[in-house]
Amino acid sequence: MRVLLLAPLLASLALSAMAANDTADDAPVYGPRLEGFDYPWALHRFELNSQQQSLEMMYMDVAPQGDANGETVVLMHGKNFCGATWEATIKALTQQGYRVIAPDQIGFCKSSKPQHYQYSFQQLASNTHALLEHLGIENATVLGHSMGGMLATRYALMYPDATQRLVLVNPIGLEDWKAKGVPWQSIDDWYESEKQASADKMREYQQSTYYAGHWKGEYDRWVEMQAGMYRGEGRDINAWSQALTYDMILTQPVVYEFKDLEIPTLLIVGDQDNTAVGKGLAPEEVQKTLGHYAELGPEIAERIPESTYVHFEDLGHSPQVQAPERFHESLLEWLGQNH
Repeated sequence: MRVLLLAPLLASLALSAMAANDTADDAPVYGPRLEGFDYPWALHRFELNSQQQSLEMMYMDVAPQGDANGETVVLMHGKNFCGATWEATIKALTQQGYRVIAPDQIGFCKSSKPQHYQYSFQQLASNTHALLEHLGIENATVLGHSMGGMLATRYALMYPDATQRLVLVNPIGLEDWKAKGVPWQSIDDWYESEKQASADKMREYQQSTYYAGHWKGEYDRWVEMQAGMYRGEGRDINAWSQALTYDMILTQPVVYEFKDLEIPTLLIVGDQDNTAVGKGLAPEEVQKTLGHYAELGPEIAERIPESTYVHFEDLGHSPQVQAPERFHESLLEWLGQNH
């Protein structure tokens, strides 16, 4: 394992004023499938039959700018994210000649949100593999952030011959929360909790977890992307989809299988991340033991046979959004060294 330490920022970012609350007249309202929110590139539709249902998986397929290098990168978003959140990363990759595929997984954002669906990382990986086969892509670098890191890991384990390289960005699932003492919660209870979602709650959480206590006005776009789906007719179906996927995350750990990865893997971690799904359900003494990414990162990197570990001491859960230039410099350097 190679370890790279990136220097922290010399100065903290000043906190900007918080955006208007969720009841403001100009607060955006988006449809059940994020209708009304514009993606940075054209969306394409992949129709698939899954679990006796006709579903639509929406995705961006962005061509390289200038000379193509013949390689494809597939981006897997996190639970509170969408394909659009990868905007800066797509620009950085395509400028270096990569073709980029950025899907919204079934149950998220612009894709179908079936009311009855057996969510599993295996199922989402299979859906993504079917999309790539449809596009004629036999081999790709798979890059996953947050929940997408769990999915990308499962994809690489299921399809090692189709995975050129694996990149994990602050992946959740570096620990088994249930085994550490997070109690199980019913999907019905997750659903009731999710129906209480608001922009103010999301902004507060994202500031403390995604951005290590800092805030920029540009982050509000990603808060509103998520919150806008809860302001209109899509609130209930989005809350239900989120509840179903919470159960998937908590009951399908990948932490025990990192040792089985067979491909070059880059693990990028913002040390200030404190994400731990279900932490608020656990007793206080258990909560204190969860979400220590500065410790989890190097521990997991040691388990991955062919890994490179990059960490940012001052960044949070979303380094690609919080400090895109630093993040992309590290990503592109590693990709260039590991053809």
